[in-house]
Amino acid sequence: MVTPPSAPDVRKFNRSIGLMSNFSLGFTYLSPLTAVYSLFALSMTLAGPPAIWWILIAAAGQMLVAMVFGEVASQYPITGGLYPWARLLWGKKYAWIAAWIYLWALVVTITSIAEYSATFVASLFSYTQTASHLLLTSVLLLLLMMVVNLSGTRNLARVARIGFWCEIISVIALGIYLLIFHRTQPVGILFDSMGAASGSAGYSHAFMTASLLGLFMFFGFEACGNVAEEVKDAGRKIPVAMILSIFFGAISAIISVLGYLLSYPNLKDIVSGKIQDPIPEILNNALGTEGEKIFVVIAIIAMLSCILSLQAALSRLIFSFSRDNMLPGSQWMARISKNEVPDNAMIVSCALPLLICLWVYYQPDNLARITAFAVAGIYISFQMVVLAALRKRVQGWKPAGPWSLGRWGFLNNLLALGYGLFGIYLLCVPASGNNFLDRWIVLAGLAVVTGCGLLYLLTARPYRKVTDGQHYQNHINGQ
Repeated sequence: MVTPPSAPDVRKFNRSIGLMSNFSLGFTYLSPLTAVYSLFALSMTLAGPPAIWWILIAAAGQMLVAMVFGEVASQYPITGGLYPWARLLWGKKYAWIAAWIYLWALVVTITSIAEYSATFVASLFSYTQTASHLLLTSVLLLLLMMVVNLSGTRNLARVARIGFWCEIISVIALGIYLLIFHRTQPVGILFDSMGAASGSAGYSHAFMTASLLGLFMFFGFEACGNVAEEVKDAGRKIPVAMILSIFFGAISAIISVLGYLLSYPNLKDIVSGKIQDPIPEILNNALGTEGEKIFVVIAIIAMLSCILSLQAALSRLIFSFSRDNMLPGSQWMARISKNEVPDNAMIVSCALPLLICLWVYYQPDNLARITAFAVAGIYISFQMVVLAALRKRVQGWKPAGPWSLGRWGFLNNLLALGYGLFGIYLLCVPASGNNFLDRWIVLAGLAVVTGCGLLYLLTARPYRKVTDGQHYQNHINGQ
């Protein structure tokens, strides 16, 4: 019998995050601005203005998932989120795979946001967007946000709140301004495809392919639970923060996209692909050059806050893994600094995206491909927790935390699983085109990540090294 190593000697987290800061963390990670800016042009060329309805569809589906997470997080408010939840609901091996997929999806997501943010910075300072310039900018942004994270949870919370208000200004305030002062289109265009997808596959197929506009947007709320041991009254506040993140995210995104659609007079040029980068064109048309610059500055701050929140979520996941001796170097990564931050896990959380940035530098066409993999990986990890919760309910588990749906919990759990499986199908179905990578990158990426995780699980057997520390004993209620 293998004797597990002793648990790392670590300091405790400081509970300094309140409801507003916890909500801001989830909202800035969700970042409606980033999702809309990244996918507005693609969704319009795929399905035209009706693609906007995916925002409401995905928001409704992910709200079901958030309420499942809320019940679990309320009973098990433990740092690391998906990993401890899956472990307590099902077991160590199951949790390993769920969190391993989620870990690499987060790494790729951080890389994607850093790369997209670099284009905004290049636009602001008017330098050429060469591969080397974008790489250097991405590296500097990642390092800058790591430094802020290392400075302590209070600074993380402060920047998350600043990012929240920048998101509000750049999506809600701007959208309302465009709707009031620059509206040129009737509301009926939301049901007009404007000639999108006139090919043989039909419009229904085109509408489904535009689903990424919504699917890419509504995750990040789980970050509210990733920092559970740093939240005051976590069992009550985390579920509320998750729900608020999705609710305000949906409102922000709808107002923003409505503003873009109804304010621009030549929508057909966007749908046809004649205008390949439409949002700067729309903003310049409505705000002028100076107004567009102001928007870019606010957008950069919001995106930096998104990177900050992502790094915080990833570092807490790695810390949670390491606290259970589940990774090589666990003793080193499970340490908490005098600033109540898992410093070494944070360094790893910055280093891994830096490596992916180098790969994107040499293979720039792969940025869109790895982004699609990241979304699918996160959806699969989410649904592994949702499935584990449903299985536990069938076995008689009733959430015992201070926040619960009561008798509606089982039905909500079932509907959340159905929505999640539908979303995974949309994300993993082979794309059109002749290029092998374009068609199969999502499934290939998932196969590689899952295969590596299973190989390590079977050979290293990290689950045999796990120590059931006090962090679990304090939170296992109703088991």
